[in-house]
Amino acid sequence: MSDQGPSSNTVHAQEISSTEPVWTYRGYQLRASDFTTSMNHLFRGEITRANAWRQRLDATTNWAVITTGAVISFAFNNQTSQSHAVIILNTLLVTLFLVIETRRYRYYELWSYRVRLMETDFFAAMLVPPFRPAADWAESLAANLLHPRFPVSFWEAFGRRMRRNYMWIYALLGTVWLLKVWTHPTAAASWAEFLDRAAIGGIPGAVVLTAGLLFNGTIMLIGFLTYSMRQASGEVLPLYGEGFNFGSMLHLDSSVDKVRAWFRHTRQRQQIFTHIITDLPNEVSERIIHEMHRGVTRLNGTGMYTGKEHSVLIIALMVTEVPQLKAIVSEIDPHGFVVVTPAQEILGGGFMPLKK
Repeated sequence: MSDQGPSSNTVHAQEISSTEPVWTYRGYQLRASDFTTSMNHLFRGEITRANAWRQRLDATTNWAVITTGAVISFAFNNQTSQSHAVIILNTLLVTLFLVIETRRYRYYELWSYRVRLMETDFFAAMLVPPFRPAADWAESLAANLLHPRFPVSFWEAFGRRMRRNYMWIYALLGTVWLLKVWTHPTAAASWAEFLDRAAIGGIPGAVVLTAGLLFNGTIMLIGFLTYSMRQASGEVLPLYGEGFNFGSMLHLDSSVDKVRAWFRHTRQRQQIFTHIITDLPNEVSERIIHEMHRGVTRLNGTGMYTGKEHSVLIIALMVTEVPQLKAIVSEIDPHGFVVVTPAQEILGGGFMPLKK
């Protein structure tokens, strides 16, 4: 009777799994430890890029603050009747800074999303049972790397930056403009005098005041209308919503696989519908079924130019599986013809259940 119990078998299995290659590339084998090292380097690289764009955000805000301070100082030290116009020009300049910062914020969120995805679905998964990442985290990260998309819309980013920083700058500029027109060089004696001072060149004061109220009101309205948009991964939001019991994550059952990162987009990864025209349908289908675990449908077709009979294979995939499909077809039938078409929605096995 052997003296090796279950514990020795477990150790042996762990030794095999630690040396088993994850994938090969041109003869080189990537082990599990190499994969973890690569993920660590990717994580640090994405943090570096996120920090770089975070600094660019701060730089744009600093430009707006510095120009606002300089304009306020200039306006109150200049006693000419048209000096308040520089405040209006600065308001337009601050709006330009806001638009630039909105674009930078969208790029920042792109890198921040990847960082949060690795934090919640890779590193955090090492700390709690069942000690494995979510089933779809690798595909989510790969899809974002292959086909980057901004996690937030332009208007969501615009509204968030306006509420966080620029709302106070706009309020300060508006208040300073009113004080400048009303009190300099002396306090206005009547509303008519105030409107007369508000005029800029040939533009009546009433028009200038109305345009200012409409402009600032529109900016503020956009900020408040976009308040409910919460797609940004950098936002500190309730984890899984109110009333979620974090202890339920620690149970080793199938429900764990249904847990998703709190910031994970509800938008599904892009789905692909492919047609493969080949004279080796059996060989191609077998590789796809066994290696990609995807179903294949075979149709018969005729090339109208040559009059030859060909097989047409139909496969539904995720966008991250397209490179593997191309490699299989290229290896088996270099003369094959592959058509890749984006699909609006795919329902059935391996995708969204048809009953939902």
